[in-house]
Amino acid sequence: MNKDLFSLAGKVALITGGGRGIGRYIAAGLANAGADLILTSRTIETLKTAAEELTEEFGVKVLPIACDMGDVEQIADMFDEAKATFDSIDILFNNSGTGIGAPTLDHPLEAWDETFNVNLRGPFVLIQHWANHMKTRGGGQLINISSIVGVRGTDEASHPVVAYSTSKAAMIHLTQNLAIKLAPLNIRVNGIAPGYFRTDMTSFLEAPENEAMLTAYLQKIPLGRGAAEDDIAGVAVFLASDASAFITGHTLMVDGGQTATL
Repeated sequence: MNKDLFSLAGKVALITGGGRGIGRYIAAGLANAGADLILTSRTIETLKTAAEELTEEFGVKVLPIACDMGDVEQIADMFDEAKATFDSIDILFNNSGTGIGAPTLDHPLEAWDETFNVNLRGPFVLIQHWANHMKTRGGGQLINISSIVGVRGTDEASHPVVAYSTSKAAMIHLTQNLAIKLAPLNIRVNGIAPGYFRTDMTSFLEAPENEAMLTAYLQKIPLGRGAAEDDIAGVAVFLASDASAFITGHTLMVDGGQTATL
């Protein structure tokens, strides 16, 4: 076996939403494997902190760029800045996302539009910029972050975010579609559908009043726990590296077996 199969030395990865949560976990995994990074999110202070920590720990170059994935002009400007710093952006992780809770029958259309702008429209615009950049550089790896709620329905009490779930289902289909369309460019397209990770988006489950809800949720996971940083960092490195060279069009469930029980 090639001893460098999982190495990302000499590679550059762009991670949206890379300053915290799952995006930050992915960034640490890729940096540990040797990749230089471009981290984006709306909050530049969070990005700068992450960049400093990752550079100090792993010795890689990290470029933080503020960008709202719901704004196509900001996406274009961010990518131009990234290209001005790095000749090639080998890996793209579409991780940024938003979820707005509201009763399904009263879900505001403004919230629906915002969710799809950030979770689907923005990522597609960035993919266009990135794929046009990489098609002259021999290809690359695209990984889209979806969710296990993109493959199943959820009840109103525990998950009143119908737009979020629907956008994540669309991301899974986009991943399959682009895997076929971009294969001639030597661009592999895969996805990750996380289950329960401790992030800002799921922090409400840890409130004292939601203890019973969290306990019930963990009981649905065959491995009996929520996911930790390394649980997604390793998967991210696998999909970004040559270790997955014959895999495209697949969304990997990282959920402790939860979707297997459905």
